[in-house]
Amino acid sequence: MCGVVGYVGPRKVVGVILEGLRRLEYRGYDSAGMAVHDGFSIRVEKVVGKVSDLASRVEGINLDGTLGVGHTRWATHGGVTGENAHPHRDQDGRFVLVHNGIVENYLDIRDQLESRGVSFYSQTDSEVVVKLLSQIYDGDMLRSLTELGRRLEGSYALVILSKDDPGGFYCVRKGSPLVLGLTEGEGFCASDVPPLLPYTKDVIYLEEGDIAEVRPGSVRIWDKDGRPVERPVHRIDWDVSMAEKDGYPHYMAKEIHEQGTVLRSTLKGRLSESGVDLGDDVHWDGDFLRSLRRINLVACGTSYYACLVAERVLERWTSLDVKVDIASEYRYRDVKIGADTLAVFVSQSGETADTLAAQRKVRSLGGRCLGITNVRGSTLAREVHDLLLLKAGPEIGVAATKTFMGQLGALYLLALKLGWERGDLNPVEASRLAYGLLKLPYEVERVLERDGDVKAAAERFCGYDDFLFLGRGFSYPIALEGALKLKEISYVHAEAYAAGEMKHGPIALLEPNVPVMVVIPKDGLYEKTLSNVQEARARKSPIVAVASDGDDLIDQMADWVIRIPRCEECFSPFISVIPLQQFAYHVAQLRGCEIDQPRNLAKSVTVE
Repeated sequence: MCGVVGYVGPRKVVGVILEGLRRLEYRGYDSAGMAVHDGFSIRVEKVVGKVSDLASRVEGINLDGTLGVGHTRWATHGGVTGENAHPHRDQDGRFVLVHNGIVENYLDIRDQLESRGVSFYSQTDSEVVVKLLSQIYDGDMLRSLTELGRRLEGSYALVILSKDDPGGFYCVRKGSPLVLGLTEGEGFCASDVPPLLPYTKDVIYLEEGDIAEVRPGSVRIWDKDGRPVERPVHRIDWDVSMAEKDGYPHYMAKEIHEQGTVLRSTLKGRLSESGVDLGDDVHWDGDFLRSLRRINLVACGTSYYACLVAERVLERWTSLDVKVDIASEYRYRDVKIGADTLAVFVSQSGETADTLAAQRKVRSLGGRCLGITNVRGSTLAREVHDLLLLKAGPEIGVAATKTFMGQLGALYLLALKLGWERGDLNPVEASRLAYGLLKLPYEVERVLERDGDVKAAAERFCGYDDFLFLGRGFSYPIALEGALKLKEISYVHAEAYAAGEMKHGPIALLEPNVPVMVVIPKDGLYEKTLSNVQEARARKSPIVAVASDGDDLIDQMADWVIRIPRCEECFSPFISVIPLQQFAYHVAQLRGCEIDQPRNLAKSVTVE
């Protein structure tokens, strides 16, 4: 959710912090602030609004210093106000703190502090934390932070400056991600990797309960009990240019057009016509694969829709009993987990709070956990038994596009691996499917070349405020994803249904002002879906069809047809999702919406 950047070193800290916060804008936020230590005192500046507003605020202000911290806030406790914006300070101005996460027992702590005469100017849990630290502090920062961790319940990533210590800052991490950057003569921290990329590719991901002291060129880390620990250094294989727009008007446009490359990267080194090798992070032997009877797929949002696609291919390619659930529901259900169950957790960031909680539940029940994520050092990647990385590179736009493509690729690799090595697929059929999967990046790039056709459709239909999306079989989850994209970035009300369910309620919504977008490739359910199109057409709803090349019949039924290349039914989601992403993008652009940072949304959802 919130974005955090910390720096100590010879550079002017204001520029480092502002640039770092800009690189974290994709996380979603409503206010921004920074604190700078000038060697004698700590100056705090914060605004309601964007990082650009903060930059305007500090322009011309004497904020010289080489130690500081910045923050972008996504409101949880208290409204969007300057008082609630970060950083927060204690009553004596000794400590300044920024915080990502939620402290669940903050009201009890606040009551205790108020009974001692401590006053508060905000409604946030974060101000409670810094004032509790001030009460606890006994002259020993490590001992005080250890005690602070014992008192706090919930999740938090804290970065703390002390007026009495102009040489470095402290970090505390529980539940919310925090990354340290390593380079000679400088020290960095951030809530994600992009702010660090201009300066270093060597990072340390703090683990649960860690306390860190960051000084120029050095880092010391302790566990939650104050014992010194070593954490591995990870080399990031992204570069700065991968986190830039590269000439595109928005990150989302760039990321949509990277999807052929992303799919190729996800498959590279893992797939050939003779087999699937998921890599050294997946530790399965033949006995384990043959023992499996059930597979649970668990995720949120777009990742959940990727799992719904995977459910269909797993049912087709394996004999496993497949279950798909939303993480926020799964974690509270009485799921049956045994030695014969593989639980797969899919999260773009690897920090999704509900998905992490669901994974921990399965582990506590003795289940085997596979994580599918885009971030090697993420919490999910560290906690699961086995890991399958997307290799998609940084995704900055809040609305997931290229990571959805990477997730589909990874999940299809999983399905093919299980079907092939368990003997559910005969070798000839498995090899044929592998060949089809290997060709898909080129097919994806063919679809991307048709963006002009999709833009024309968006120009025709961008004025409508309600849409119904329909699909069947493999196309149903894609309809769900298409409706989500339209909602996320254009703020257009859109619902998606399995096409056969339309007559069980949604048909009541149909009228000339409610277009129906139907995903209808030439597959085994084509005729069934066509019947549903006719039902919608009879209610005078405009029909927009995503249909296969060479399908002449759909021209008689639809008001507008967006063409996609024909492909094998099981591979159609890779192809049909692209025009839906492009349609949402162009509609949002035509309606003047903020595309990369849609309102109320965050890239990494680290709270329940």
